[in-house]
Amino acid sequence: MSILTSIVQIAVAAPQSGQQAPPTPLNVMWQHVSTLGVVEALTFISFGIVCLFYGWRIFKLLVTICFGLLGMTVGIWANEKLIGGNVVWLAIICIIFFAVLSVPLMRWGVSILGSISGGILTAGATLALGLHDQRLLLAGGLVGLVAGGMISFIVFKVAVILFTSLGGSALVTVGFLAVLHQNVDPLKLETIVATQRWFLPVMLLVPMAVGIFLQHRFIKTAQDWSV
Repeated sequence: MSILTSIVQIAVAAPQSGQQAPPTPLNVMWQHVSTLGVVEALTFISFGIVCLFYGWRIFKLLVTICFGLLGMTVGIWANEKLIGGNVVWLAIICIIFFAVLSVPLMRWGVSILGSISGGILTAGATLALGLHDQRLLLAGGLVGLVAGGMISFIVFKVAVILFTSLGGSALVTVGFLAVLHQNVDPLKLETIVATQRWFLPVMLLVPMAVGIFLQHRFIKTAQDWSV
């Protein structure tokens, strides 16, 4: 319980301490990347590879974790907007409640995560192709969101493959950037990411595509796997 309390305290520290200006997503990403050590970065990469190869084996655990993170967000929001008081215990209660709730809603949770993954996939592909217009990016994301949702609700295995491949790819990308951040000029790396807008989408989409291909092959040959 003390570990869970520490995680929640770290999560709520930023909203309470920084009220000056909302940080950009790129700044938030670099803040996390720059604070990762080599051991943490390699752990991210290792767990990301496991998700890319065998996410279809551990998808229930991943869905429970996602529901728990959603519960933490709801708890923090409810404390700030509605209740007040001890945010840590409210967030922990919401984490446990949403994690338990994920068990009967497992299929719905996987399908929703698959839909979101489809939206991120097509939005990233839009950026990687150099189409940086906000309307084109929104249109590309919506196409993937709708298509991913329809496919995920019809073919459950597709949803499992999509969201586990996306999660694994994100972990591998963050870990790889953290390793680069410590072994090359950080300023040069940040400049490349900020100016070459295709760089991050490609880094995210390539491992994701590999994960989709491999998991599809593994599921086809597995005899004891069921949803």
